[in-house]
Amino acid sequence: MNTVKANIKNPKVWVLVIGVTVAVGMVAAAETRRRKAKFKEDFGAFVQRFQILPFPQPPPPAAKQTLAGLTFAINDIFELEDYVTGFGNPDWARTHEAAEKTAVTVTALLKNGAVCVGKTVMGELGFGVSGENIHYGTPINPEMPAHVPGGSSSGSAVAVAAGLVDFALGTDTIGCIRIPAAFCGLLSYRPSHGAVSTIGILPNSQSLDTVGWLARDPSILLRVGHTLLKLNTVEPRRARRLIFADDLFQLSKVPKQKAEVVINKAIENLSGYQPQQHINFGQHISLNVPSLKGFLDQSTNMQNGISNLKALSSAMVSLQRHEFKTNHEDWVKSVEPKLALDVSDNLLTAINTTHENIKALYDIRKELRACMQILLKDDGILVIPTVADPPSKLNSKKRDTVESHNRALILSSIASMSGCCQVTIPLGKNDGCPISVSFITFHGGDKFLLDTVLDMYSSLKEQINFLSNPAPLKDANENFDASELLKEKGNAAYKGKQWNKAVNYYSEAIKLNGKNATYYSNRAAAYLQLGCFQKAEEDCNMAISLDKKVN
Repeated sequence: MNTVKANIKNPKVWVLVIGVTVAVGMVAAAETRRRKAKFKEDFGAFVQRFQILPFPQPPPPAAKQTLAGLTFAINDIFELEDYVTGFGNPDWARTHEAAEKTAVTVTALLKNGAVCVGKTVMGELGFGVSGENIHYGTPINPEMPAHVPGGSSSGSAVAVAAGLVDFALGTDTIGCIRIPAAFCGLLSYRPSHGAVSTIGILPNSQSLDTVGWLARDPSILLRVGHTLLKLNTVEPRRARRLIFADDLFQLSKVPKQKAEVVINKAIENLSGYQPQQHINFGQHISLNVPSLKGFLDQSTNMQNGISNLKALSSAMVSLQRHEFKTNHEDWVKSVEPKLALDVSDNLLTAINTTHENIKALYDIRKELRACMQILLKDDGILVIPTVADPPSKLNSKKRDTVESHNRALILSSIASMSGCCQVTIPLGKNDGCPISVSFITFHGGDKFLLDTVLDMYSSLKEQINFLSNPAPLKDANENFDASELLKEKGNAAYKGKQWNKAVNYYSEAIKLNGKNATYYSNRAAAYLQLGCFQKAEEDCNMAISLDKKVN
């Protein structure tokens, strides 16, 4: 591999050492073949594939079905008549009968013309934010194959990101839709709590559970929202205030400056947007959510905004565990299901914990919703990073994943505990990893928020593309030399062991000049580091075909 690194710019030398490199990677290659055989063409997103056709289009004068022609998938937490709901765990499926009715949300989508094509993999019993599942396999993140897809709605996110469906449903309790959306570079929507029916959905924690959905296209996100939320199509246009939570961006590796630039540039030519505002959100809730006091770490300064944010996430987890115990304690004790270690730890903690002050948990929900109303009124949108960290690698060290998990929960707790609606918006990539921000608005402001995304999205995409692909530079002969510049950036990323970033730079160089063998051989080297052996082989073959002198 050191030989490959030393000769990354020379396709001829690369071809000579490729046999050695592949020999070194035989074990990893065997694992790749196993995963390919198992996941085939669906990225491991599904536990069941089928097709449920939509209801017939009603005759005129009925309006045309708004979702006609679209396909969707559902997490294995939604009930379908005559299908067993698996809840992400074989022991649950084994001990339960087929559903007698179909979930209200699924029926609504079928009535509006969409086709359901299968059930997707999910985190066991709705726990976990990584998206890994030891029983059904972890769905492959199309954006970063060597990294987790995020959960618990992992299969739904992967199915959308891979283009297997137009949109997908999942549930969001403590970030289960928002986190996989961020990791897979998707739009997602968590509605106001109680705004979408949860009848026919297995409960994890009713005070936090919502139905959520993911899409690649904002118009589809809005169309699904109109169907499930039963929104009025006409609503007076309101002004919009964007409020950046500066302290939450400090928690995150999402570059705040880039987010601000993209959003500000996107709205500067749009009407009805006021100049951006800034807030320390932790301090705001410390003043307006007095019941958090009982969840503060007494070893820290009680005026510290971060300690209040940690207290909020702690209260959210306590509420989830309390309600999960109420819902499923009898089943857990009687069946003793086989679970992944992290899920088992969560579940046993939930079952064995006795919460003395349950009332305080519900008081926090009430106070936080009022606190958000004070801040947002009827025109405000809070801007926060969706997740704090990029997706971790598969089978990462527990300490790293626990710390990342805890930071993710701080960001997820705002909408989960307040019941406010939240939309996740991808902002391209940073260092090769998908990044996103989230917009949160007041409880009941769902149409306002969905309309905002549709209003801004094309401008956002333009700004993202501009920052990601700046105007190419000219050389002394006035010829565009952007591809060489991108190659050099890729080489620098490679030397810095930023493999995904290197792949992205080489790919952009290939788009500009697809006849350069060096670009392909360099990208192959980066793919090898990521364990993407088939893609590395394809690039090697392309490099050989382009350079006829190589044998």
